[in-house]
Amino acid sequence: MAKRPVFQDVTADTPRPAPTAGGLIDAAPKGARRAIRAWLIVIFVMVAAMIALGGATRLTGSGLSIVEWKPVTGTLPPMDQAAWQAEFDAYKQIPQYTQENAGMDLAGFKRIYWWEWSHRLLGRLVGLVWAAGFIFFWATKRIPPGWTPRLLGLGVLGGLQGVVGWWMVHSGVATTTLTSVASYRLAIHLGLAFAILGLIAWYAMQLSRTEADLLRARRAGEQKLFSMSTGLMHFAFLQILLGALVAGIDAGRQYTGWPTMGGEWIPAAIWDPALGWRNFFENPALVQFVHRMAGYLLTIFAVVVWLRARKSPHPVTRGAFTVMLVALAAQIALGIMNVIHASPLALALLHQLGAVVLFVLIIRARHNARYPYETSIRGALR
Repeated sequence: MAKRPVFQDVTADTPRPAPTAGGLIDAAPKGARRAIRAWLIVIFVMVAAMIALGGATRLTGSGLSIVEWKPVTGTLPPMDQAAWQAEFDAYKQIPQYTQENAGMDLAGFKRIYWWEWSHRLLGRLVGLVWAAGFIFFWATKRIPPGWTPRLLGLGVLGGLQGVVGWWMVHSGVATTTLTSVASYRLAIHLGLAFAILGLIAWYAMQLSRTEADLLRARRAGEQKLFSMSTGLMHFAFLQILLGALVAGIDAGRQYTGWPTMGGEWIPAAIWDPALGWRNFFENPALVQFVHRMAGYLLTIFAVVVWLRARKSPHPVTRGAFTVMLVALAAQIALGIMNVIHASPLALALLHQLGAVVLFVLIIRARHNARYPYETSIRGALR
């Protein structure tokens, strides 16, 4: 472009230079963001269903009904009477059968078998949906810049989850003492599922807006509120792990009073010297007591974060934290009802799904603190 004098008059007829390519804010969205987001939402729903089905498998005592890990051939269930009998005979060799279910017949075995088989099948389907989607988006070069490692990482975590799942089951089949899976392995298995779920939720939220929009929003982000909500997210994750320990040893069915435990504020059996450090994993009194105390502390912290969020200048952010607090109140109510009624299947599953909802809502509020939706004076989203 030719130079012109500094004081040259500019009229309507003066030609203007063509706009040049701008930076990130002016760049057009790249990649199939909406399609990838829809794919991730499908996986999210499937993982949430996996968590619920895993809870049902645990509550019905079905998790050890399949004593072998066959990632490929195990896709098909027994197809004839002889195959069913072989599976039943294998189950008869583990302590859960000999010590708890010695009177079980083949029909009873089939009932617990189908729970575990369905759980494993859904896990395989999750992996298949991930692999098909990733390969398609990668092969057609529709993955936005920088997103390939994130989406590939989800698949790696999913594969690791399968290995951890078998490691958990193995603790109950390769033993002479345990009649269920080791509680700490159950906690790791559930914790990894929630980590995967949380990452999917965060990625879906990121993909719901363009990179340019996220860059602009981040400049208006509230760092203090984001840090507090990050702490709340980690605390909620810890409480989920503690809940898995409770479920792992059926501690929720052994102390059914509230607010006391067996009529005591601090149960007398809270510490067994013979267990030592294993009290934190194997002592029902201590495990449930810690879970309850952590729940109270989590509630106090959540209220503190909500009070801080009320000062946010962004209405959408304030609303996200309010919805989170309402979900927490509902989860507390479900927890109390579970304790009082000794964790029946329906209530226990609702409580577990409530943890999913609460965890995702905390992540959503955290995302809004980091990337707030700007509003005009009239409150309309911009």
